[in-house]
This record gives sequence, structure tokens and C-alpha cells, in this order.
Amino acid sequence: MLDKAGAFADLVEKGGFSIDEAADILDVNPRTIRRYITGATKRIPMPLFDRLETETHIRRKRREPEKVLFSFIDLFAGIGGIRRPFEEIGGRCIFTSEWDRFARETYAANFPETLDSGHELAGDIRPYAANPSRVPKHDVLLAGFPCQPFSIAGVSKKNALGRPHGFLCDTQGTLFHDLAKIIAYHRPSAFLLENVKNLERHDGGKTFATIMNVLENELGYTVKRRVISSEPWVPQKRERIFIAGFREETAFSFEDVDVPEVGQHLLGDILDDDVPDKYTLTAHMWNYLQGYKKKHQAAGNGFGFSLFGPTDVTRTLSARYYKDGSEILIKQDGPIPRRLTPRECARLMGFDAPGESSFVIPVSDTQAYRQFGNAVVMPVVRAVAEAMQPHILSAVNTDAAEKREVIAA
Repeated sequence: MLDKAGAFADLVEKGGFSIDEAADILDVNPRTIRRYITGATKRIPMPLFDRLETETHIRRKRREPEKVLFSFIDLFAGIGGIRRPFEEIGGRCIFTSEWDRFARETYAANFPETLDSGHELAGDIRPYAANPSRVPKHDVLLAGFPCQPFSIAGVSKKNALGRPHGFLCDTQGTLFHDLAKIIAYHRPSAFLLENVKNLERHDGGKTFATIMNVLENELGYTVKRRVISSEPWVPQKRERIFIAGFREETAFSFEDVDVPEVGQHLLGDILDDDVPDKYTLTAHMWNYLQGYKKKHQAAGNGFGFSLFGPTDVTRTLSARYYKDGSEILIKQDGPIPRRLTPRECARLMGFDAPGESSFVIPVSDTQAYRQFGNAVVMPVVRAVAEAMQPHILSAVNTDAAEKREVIAA
């Protein structure tokens, strides 16, 4: 017997284990795990400690790329949907920023190595943009940045008033402005940005035009973009725009992204057979949703709930799913449908494969719904990352060769 309560809690955190997962691994009651973590039980059997230490090492080792080929940072990281595919192609994440504390909790649970010294899991990105030297030097920048309205006055008006223009002015006060400052300071070899499809049409196209002007003309990157639907990879229609940039000329094209045929994935692939009753709507909520839809149908509007079965492909999962689940209700035995479970949402977004439950969900259902609704579809990012990989490696190797020449000179 050995008093290792603090070390035990540290292993649970570094391994990213939930209470239930640790209990399953050690074949003990979850209450026992809680007592070990809190120190209520101070003496922990050494075999249990050793077993958890081994499992923690295995989990962490499984997540490390076989060979690190480039470094990257993960901004507006959410729960890590962009990070994992870039690790799979040989990248190592060296800095993360995500403002939402619940999302950081899920991120840390699934990337426990982030808690190691030397890798900062930061909150608000703005203090780092104000002093970009606080962000470590990196080869690739990844960001699922939020879309905020830009207050853009005409360049001619600014010139008349003797005011500067460009992204330091046109995008002032937006999170894209902070992102651009970090790119301008560090000049990474490449970047990948992700946003909603509507970014191209926002404010009559002015927002997107400003973003592209900053990236291409002011920062000098070769930029490609494409709207990609998730339907070829998962049973969900979710369109997102991806913007890839390279500091030097490149042959990269989004046409190189390997897109599977549509129709291979159906909702039934990701559904569980045995779902707790709490995910079935209450009779009151079901009556309300039916009345709401009927009212709008009578007015000629398309508002209302959507009902799906195992052979369907769903609408887009949104961050408001926790409210009533109305955009994706699941048909089941009985007169009242149910919501997706958080685990089914993880599969719908590609964080888990069908039938798997490996992605750690340490937060409440409400927070999990918000997080998956705000996330990227991971297999889509994986396809983009694989297409970008040879061009990233070429750019990084060219940079390294140029630095060696400068040092030799």
C-alpha cells in the first residue's frame, strides 16, 4: 500500500480518463476512484496505481506521431477536431488557444499531453495577438476562427481623413484581426482556416473580400479555398469553407482532396440500440414542436423540427441542439422521438467511428451538445490534411535548407 493520492489524480488527468473509464480499467467502483482522486482514501493499492500508470503511458504513446515532421499551433481550437488529423500526418502541436473553459476541459481530456510543461493551453487569444512573441514559433497555423462582423469604411474615405487602412484598421476589433497579427509576426510556412459556408456571403461578400485581401495582398500568401460538405464522410449534411494558405508559391489544390462517394454512410451506422429514456422528448416538448411546425407550415414557412430514421442523412448539427434537439430528432418505437446522445453526436461529427466510444466526453450533456455543434467534422479535416501534407513538408524542408545556408554563410 502506498500513499499516492495526488499522483493518482495526476495520472487520471494526464491519461484523459473519465471517472467511469478509470473504474473500468481498474475494475473498481467509480466512487472508489473519486475517493482516490480527492484524497478521501489516502492509501492506494500499488497494483492499481501501476496498472493506471501503464494505461496512461499507452494512451499518451498512441497519440504521439511516429515521427515529427513539422510543428503547428491550434487556435480557436474547440475540442480538437482540427488538431488530430494534423498529428496523424506528422505534426506536433506546440500551442493551443480556446476561450471556452468547458471546451478546454474536453480538449485536455483528449489531448492529455497538452498538460505537459512547455505546451500552453491558453484561453483568450487577444493578449497573445497583442504580443505575438508569446506564441511559439511554428511551421503551420490552424484555426477554426469565429466570424464576426467587420465595420469597414471605404479606403478612399480613410485616405481623405489621413487614416491608415489595411487589416490593422479594416478588421480592428475582430478575432480575425488577432489571427492576422500572429500570421504577420511568425510568417508560418502554411495555414488552414475553417469557417461556416456563409462566410463568403456575409455582409454582401465584403467580409470575405477583406479576409482574402489581408491574406493574399497584405500578408502575401498563396491562398486557396473550397466549401466542402461532410456528407461523403458522415451521415450529416454540413458545409464548411476551408482556406489554405502557403507563404511561397505551391501546387496545392483542393481538387487533390480525396472525396468519397456520397451515400456510403447512413444515420443507422452511428446510432445506439439501447438509449436511456432521458433522451426521449417530454410529451410537452413534443406537442410544442408539432404545434410550432404546424403554425409555420400554415404561414408558408419551413420552420420546425426534422425527423430522421436509420436510412437517412441528417441536417447540420448546431450548437443550440441542447435546447430541444429539433433539427435532428430520431424516430424510435413509440409516438415520441428522441434526441441524439452526446456519444452519437461524437460519431456524427467523426470524432468516434461507428460503434466506437473512444473520444472522452468529460462535460455535461448540455456542454457536449454545444461543443459538437461548434466542431468540425474530423474526417473532412483529415482528407484536407492529407492533401496538404506533401506541400507542407516541401515548404518546411525548403525553410530548413535556407536557414542552414544562412548559418553556413
